[in-house]
Amino acid sequence: MQMNVTSVRVGNILEIDNGLWRVMKATHVTPGKGVACMQLEMRNVETGTKTNKRFNSSERVERAVLSQRDMQYLYADGDDYHFMDMETYDQITLNSEILEDALAYLLPEMMVQVEFHEDRPLNVKLPQTVVLEVIECDAALKGQTATSSYKPGRLETGASIMVPPYLESGTRVKVNTETGEFVERA
Repeated sequence: MQMNVTSVRVGNILEIDNGLWRVMKATHVTPGKGVACMQLEMRNVETGTKTNKRFNSSERVERAVLSQRDMQYLYADGDDYHFMDMETYDQITLNSEILEDALAYLLPEMMVQVEFHEDRPLNVKLPQTVVLEVIECDAALKGQTATSSYKPGRLETGASIMVPPYLESGTRVKVNTETGEFVERA
């Protein structure tokens, strides 16, 4: 499926030079002189090698045709993560390399979409936002306003997050899974 390179997002799987590449970073570059372009940092799905490529913003790229299945995350066993297909009850095991950024937001019994290319799992798509508990954060400082500053905190999955100063440990928050940013209190 052809798509404009400016529509490419992190996590997309592209077919380039007869290989499948997962987009790790996508940056739109607009230099002072010249044509705007997209800088893509990608990792080859088969070999694990990384590459950076620049595409003219008017170019089109081939997005891999992937089938999606709704699955439930069950548990972790070392570097292996187990998922169950909700229609057939078949279980699959994915390693931490496939999950990468999703690990920071995965909790047991969470529903995700696993993308397959010819019956081979390649990618895990999380919901746009997830609700997680803040287990640790600094105390609020007197005089801090809610709008101007954030303080570091840690989620129940171990991921770091910047939260407003009025939040305390034990508060459940909604987190954007694409950016890792605080959205609102849950």
